[in-house]
Amino acid sequence: MKLIKGIALLAAMGGLAACEISDKTVDRGIDSKDLSNLKAGIWVDPQGCDHWIIDDGLEGYLSQRLDRNGKPVCSGAAPPGVATGPFKKGSNIVDAL
Repeated sequence: MKLIKGIALLAAMGGLAACEISDKTVDRGIDSKDLSNLKAGIWVDPQGCDHWIIDDGLEGYLSQRLDRNGKPVCSGAAPPGVATGPFKKGSNIVDAL
């Protein structure tokens, strides 16, 4: 029984190790590139605060826009629930339907 538990534990650890991605600044998809080459736009959440948004065709990226003190930026760049800016630029992959 100890052998089966050991094999199961080893398989689980191997599976978790395979999921680790050390460099999250690179798109590893079909058109692999550094994410800094993509264009970001702003999506405004229902509370009116900004989030950086990038659409890379099949993939998308979103992170909250923060000021240098770590507080949310709520600029009023667009109405709540609306994305604005060139967030679909920088990739030749078209959006999935």
